[in-house]
Amino acid sequence: MSRVALVTGARGGIGAAIVERLEADGWTVHGVDVDDADLTTREGNKAVVDTALRAHGRLDAIVPNAGFQHVAPVRDFPEETWDRLLALLLTSPFLLAKYAWEALAASGEGRICVIASVHALTASPFKAAYVSAKHGVLGLVKTLALEGAESGIRATAVCPAFVRTPLVEAQIADQANAYALPAERVLEDVILERHAVKRLLEPPEVADLVAFLLGPAGRGITGVALPIDLGWTAR
Repeated sequence: MSRVALVTGARGGIGAAIVERLEADGWTVHGVDVDDADLTTREGNKAVVDTALRAHGRLDAIVPNAGFQHVAPVRDFPEETWDRLLALLLTSPFLLAKYAWEALAASGEGRICVIASVHALTASPFKAAYVSAKHGVLGLVKTLALEGAESGIRATAVCPAFVRTPLVEAQIADQANAYALPAERVLEDVILERHAVKRLLEPPEVADLVAFLLGPAGRGITGVALPIDLGWTAR
């Protein structure tokens, strides 16, 4: 029987690439997206885990990937948006791990691989909620790794720099407003400014790292953040 992975934010960008790569590696993937459940709620997170277990009878990995971004100065940052960002980027990974814990332990090779961000390791202006949530999820991953060690559960965070996804493309207009720059200058002067290698990552590059961590070579890796950041954090 193939191993089963639950992937959130599965229908586009990084999530779709992860689904494609894991299926190519022989995994059964239960992918969910915004139309399937509201992952900013406890009920939504429990529902997707319960549905995956009913459909497949087991759960060997979870990949919390769903997310969104909002760019605004702290003084103007909408409080409701702060709440939603933290709910999706920090609380949802906690709830998914909580509700899937028994199944992951029963697997004997349970894996939790959170798609974090280079912003889990550093910060940028105008992204208070996103940066705070991503920093917080690293603490969560470390705790999950310590608590899961005896049950064979491994927990990691993948920390990409900017990836060519609709989420990044949607930021260009917001960043142009925040930095008072023409939109055509945002990619080079803002988005890629901290990349040592001046390009965007492609979604399959992130998926390759996730597949490595979920596979046999990832057995010894837990409780850590793995940057895939084109040299961003080398500065």
